[in-house]
Amino acid sequence: MGASLLTILVVSVLLAAVARRYDVSAPLALVVAGLATGLIPGLRNVAHIDLNPQLVLYVLLPPLLWSAGLESSYVALRRNIRPIGMLAVGLPLATTFAVGFVAYKTVPELTVAAALTLGAIVAPPDAVSATAVGRRLGLPRRIMALLGGESLLNDATALTAYKVSLGLAIGTAVSWGHGLATFAFAAVGGAVVGVALGGAIAFVRSRLDDSLVESALGLVAPFIIYLAAEQIHGSGVLAVVVAALILGQRSTRASYATRLQDTAVWKAVQLVLESFAFLMIGLQLPTVVGELAGITASVIAISSAAVLATVIVVRIIWVYLFAYVPRLLSRRVREREPAPAPAEVFIVSWAGMRGVVSLAAAFGVPITTLSGAPFPGRPQLVFLTFVVVIGTLLLHGLTLPWLIRRLGVQGDEARTDAIAAAAAQDKAARAAAERLDELLAEQEVTDVHERAADVLRGWNTRRRNAAWERLGRDEEEIGESPVSAFRRLRLEMLAAERATFIAARDSGQIDDEVLRNVLRGLDFEEATLNRG
Repeated sequence: MGASLLTILVVSVLLAAVARRYDVSAPLALVVAGLATGLIPGLRNVAHIDLNPQLVLYVLLPPLLWSAGLESSYVALRRNIRPIGMLAVGLPLATTFAVGFVAYKTVPELTVAAALTLGAIVAPPDAVSATAVGRRLGLPRRIMALLGGESLLNDATALTAYKVSLGLAIGTAVSWGHGLATFAFAAVGGAVVGVALGGAIAFVRSRLDDSLVESALGLVAPFIIYLAAEQIHGSGVLAVVVAALILGQRSTRASYATRLQDTAVWKAVQLVLESFAFLMIGLQLPTVVGELAGITASVIAISSAAVLATVIVVRIIWVYLFAYVPRLLSRRVREREPAPAPAEVFIVSWAGMRGVVSLAAAFGVPITTLSGAPFPGRPQLVFLTFVVVIGTLLLHGLTLPWLIRRLGVQGDEARTDAIAAAAAQDKAARAAAERLDELLAEQEVTDVHERAADVLRGWNTRRRNAAWERLGRDEEEIGESPVSAFRRLRLEMLAAERATFIAARDSGQIDDEVLRNVLRGLDFEEATLNRG
């Protein structure tokens, strides 16, 4: 199994690299590749491995949630708290009950509790694919905030509902009242653990003054937090999300080395884990189909179509309902929130792709109940989950980019952001110049100090002008700006310096450790030039 997992991991990263190279949706490409592998007899037995629910819930999910939380904007989440709450809390619960009702009516083997378990399993959309497409095609920031906020919190809602309904199905929960109490405790407990441990980790990191140790602590933090919350029967998902939001907000107080290191590390981790997860989805086809022996094709077809349609339709109705009805009923909503464009509402309603969390939850359903009887309708439950995951990934994944372009749902924040950044850069440059004058006034100024001050003033002025220059016409119309010329020439100088240092290492004049230290300084300067 270890060799198979390693092979799948390597192949998934390579496939993701190819997809990114040709601007193809990596999640969609990986799922299709997994499905194709499962359909080829020669490769089926070699590449197949059963999806371990514990692997997903305890190894893949915490770092993916942590990475998304670190990148999220607390300001944007707070600004859109009502619609995000409707998507992340209300919609998963509505989907749970709607799918549960349809599944109970179309699959004879399912009890009410088992049907609700299926509803909770397929309730949470995986917004990785949608946000990846949206980022690449330039969706408006508010839509990205809604999808990102939903993806952070909907897993907590759905997995908590899953625990409750599963407990009722296997006999650990004695009543619906007990189930609701479990739901409330899991939500509150997860939030408390997230706040406590998130604050504690932020405090410890602020006292370390060691970027390497700070990043290492950040790598293990999601697993610690998730396990701690689950140990007290709280929501590990919610705990990780809350803690990640706290750490993300306080990252501005960390050192530059920690921020640069964290960004690089977590982007790589996210790519590896997401690629592995989506390839694993496609590879589950043989296992899922193999468990359907003895079930009539008509029942499978009718229930599959009904459940998949319910998942899609419920999201569309819910999104439209809570996009417009609150505006009609509340003047406060009309004053605080901009009117949503119909095209934007449709894109949000169509971005409901399911992912590996749903499959992991389905495979985590026990084979028997506490009484020893077979879990009612488990083969159909797993298969219907697979149908929803693959169906939404293929349907939405193939059509969403076309719809975004066709409806013209693209953000116009680029110029607004540039103006805001230029104004902030201008203010920051003025503050820097004032601080330089204060420092020079506090000490005896020599020729050396004055020359250094002239260089610093020139650098400060170039950074101040750079943001404003980007607002004008492009360089093809007005020629190369002074700041662009400075950047281009300095980058060429840095390349020459780097080549000289490497040649000195190759000839044995300096050691590799010396080269790495020097290149680190050149890399920081190049990063500053490219950013500025």
